[in-house]
Amino acid sequence: MTNVLDKIISDKKESLNLIKKEKSLDFLEREINDQIFFDFKEKIRNNNGISLITEIKKASPSAGLLIDNFNHIELAKMFTENGATCLSVLTEEKYFMGKLEYIRDIKKEFKIPILAKDFFIDPYQITLSKSYGCDCILMIIAALDQNQADEIYSEALRHNLSVIVEVHDQKEAEAALKYDQALIGINNRNLKTLDISIDNTISIFEVIKAHKNPIISESGIKSEQDAKYIFEKTGIKNFLIGESLLKSDKPQELMKKLIQIYQ
Repeated sequence: MTNVLDKIISDKKESLNLIKKEKSLDFLEREINDQIFFDFKEKIRNNNGISLITEIKKASPSAGLLIDNFNHIELAKMFTENGATCLSVLTEEKYFMGKLEYIRDIKKEFKIPILAKDFFIDPYQITLSKSYGCDCILMIIAALDQNQADEIYSEALRHNLSVIVEVHDQKEAEAALKYDQALIGINNRNLKTLDISIDNTISIFEVIKAHKNPIISESGIKSEQDAKYIFEKTGIKNFLIGESLLKSDKPQELMKKLIQIYQ
């Protein structure tokens, strides 16, 4: 099977080279001055109940097109009105049909922290994403060597952005512990094969349970039973949920049930 992650990263390098020619760092820094920012990590840390990071995503390599009449503002409105703690906005264009502009548009309408969900491989992307108003960036351990990860993490902290360090196996989890100011996200989806198991959160949690900042279970959570299972096994009460809500006929009801598992 083709390694999906490797293909995405290869294409990301090409697209970044084009963007760098169009937008200098000086230009991006000036754009940052026009944005309003919120503390993503503290919003989750200070939330007493279940934290839902709900995802605004048009498509994915695993599921294809998720929403025919995609409207990022309407989705943001529905999520914020039904208890989302933060939003995750896909900004990768080729495989997920995302746009950085979605973050800027949403920030104009709603006061909620936003994660730029992309494949960060270059510190330049930190400034680029912040120039559109993101409050948090994603650092996927599987996509980076240690030097890249260190550079991206340091640049994000320099820009006062929250960081989610995403891991999928125990080796990646051990590597993530050095980033002590970050949140750690356990991805239940293997980005190389796209296979999913929520038991991945259970096994990985044992490696990172001493981490002092919030831990998030990501992907594959299809129901309140899945979330409750993870919560009862680990105490994790932070969930990043995308496709289950986006494909649901009654996403508001599912959000309500998810929030209630801690009550």
